[in-house]
Amino acid sequence: MRDVAAYAGVSVKTVSRVVNGEPHIRPETQRQVQEAIATLDWRPNSAARTLRTGRTGIVGICVAGLRRPFLAAMVEALVSEIDRRGLRAAVEPTHDDPERIAQVWAAQGRSFDGVLMVGTPAGFTWHPPRGPVVLVDDGSPLATAEVDRVDPDRDEAARLIARHLAVMGRSRPAVLGADVLARPAADGVSAPFAASLEAVGIDPSGVHAQLLPLAADRESGWQAALSVLESAPETDAMVCTSDEVALGALAGLASVGVAVPGRVAVLGYGNLEDGHLSTPTLTTVDPDPAHMARAAVELLAERMSGRATGPPRRVITPVNLIRRESTLGGR
Repeated sequence: MRDVAAYAGVSVKTVSRVVNGEPHIRPETQRQVQEAIATLDWRPNSAARTLRTGRTGIVGICVAGLRRPFLAAMVEALVSEIDRRGLRAAVEPTHDDPERIAQVWAAQGRSFDGVLMVGTPAGFTWHPPRGPVVLVDDGSPLATAEVDRVDPDRDEAARLIARHLAVMGRSRPAVLGADVLARPAADGVSAPFAASLEAVGIDPSGVHAQLLPLAADRESGWQAALSVLESAPETDAMVCTSDEVALGALAGLASVGVAVPGRVAVLGYGNLEDGHLSTPTLTTVDPDPAHMARAAVELLAERMSGRATGPPRRVITPVNLIRRESTLGGR
């Protein structure tokens, strides 16, 4: 700790206050200490801290599964941010098992100082947590839970996609996925996306929805794309609710000789690394997991330290449309 204090130009007591999440620390001082911790790769003595403060210094990350590339990227960003703050992360894959989630929650206060939840199954029954919890990019029924949460701006994502479709001259889109970026309506198209389409002159009633499980993979995208071609041959764009589904759709279209973007444009969500390596490269919405991670860990740290004691808070983080070959080009 003395090395961290010397590197940051602050006292040992100040380093201790930052590490323990105490309130009333200037943001600039906190940043200096966190940068020193990261640069020196310093780790606090967890046993000593637990005896002294009653805290473990461990944040639990409760994640539906790590086989889903976007969830894995989100967890990686969270671990990096937790590590930057001199804390430790314990990743707990739940495999969509409500009992496993309940076990993680029960460990709060004993094993974890707080929990970040990334993806929860539809059948999960809400129980008041024993400690601080933050939901991260979670479209589950827990959306109404009385805890803090961080979400990407899904409404803006819908607007960006709709505007891009209009600029590209696409008027008969299909949706491939669990919903359109959240809040599915009866017809499979979310209200924000329908409104965004109407705003740019595209009739949302003509959108074909190919609903898929939340955990849909590339094989699902492949099959869904072929199904859309058969049931809605007039489709000129496929809006996929994950890059995994979109990459599968690209492969499926290629397998039957459908030109992308000449005949059908394809858009994804998540900005996975594979998207800029595919042929053609994939246009996608980037929800910026690093930004979400910073916001989520900050909310959790404030609860763990007692700096925040009020009602639940929600942070909406910005999104960006990455335009690539799968939508750009002549028809």
